Amino acid sequence: MVKQAIGFLECAGYGAALYAMDKACKAADIIILGMDSINPKDTSANIPMTMQVKFQGSVSDVEIAVKTAGEAALKFNKPSEIITAIIDNPYSGVDKLCAISKVKFKK
Repeated sequence: MVKQAIGFLECAGYGAALYAMDKACKAADIIILGMDSINPKDTSANIPMTMQVKFQGSVSDVEIAVKTAGEAALKFNKPSEIITAIIDNPYSGVDKLCAISKVKFKK
């Protein structure tokens, strides 16, 4: 059985997140679990909005995807505006929580 992982990318801008994930999906065998905007509800949020993308695959593929997505997001963001992380061998059920998203995907 291949060890699974969940990866995360946070960056400024919906278009930047889409661009970064397109590059990540072309570089590695991953699936996108969901996308969220994570700005506060009040008017203090800056534009562009901060986006979070959650994706899953084998540990090696998620490592490649996180690196690729982070580098791609630099085209539109400063390094301080980009956060990437990996959860390897996630606890059962975490993937279901990651699928909770504002952006819905048809399967």
